[in-house]
Amino acid sequence: MAEKPINILLVEDDEVDVMNLKRAFQKNNLTNPIHRAGNGVEALNILRGENGFEAIPVPRIILLDLNMPKMGGIEFLQHLRADEKLKHTSVFVMTTSNEEQDKVNAYNLGVAGYILKPISMESFVGAVSILKNYWTLCEYPT
Repeated sequence: MAEKPINILLVEDDEVDVMNLKRAFQKNNLTNPIHRAGNGVEALNILRGENGFEAIPVPRIILLDLNMPKMGGIEFLQHLRADEKLKHTSVFVMTTSNEEQDKVNAYNLGVAGYILKPISMESFVGAVSILKNYWTLCEYPT
């Protein structure tokens, strides 16, 4: 099955996690464009092309950390779901938080999945492989 060229927004403040994600994409032979924001405020600015940020094409997938400075993942999701142009974007939480309330809040805000960040690189590569299967099988409206 051919890879669908979809844009991905990674909202992550940890450089090691960003490196690991990029490495996992390489190991899965994924060439999808990955745009990055370091927190929720920056992500909204990038998505909307506001406050000096150049807008990116609306991503099909957002990979979202929850624990970030300025605006965390849950607050970002609240803003995203309130925005008519962005509210249907598929969001996968990728976080170290195993708190039940974070899971409840995320699913109440319509996330497609909640993934605990794996410890080993092998597990991280496996998680990205599953995400790849998700977006290559899904059909999206144009």
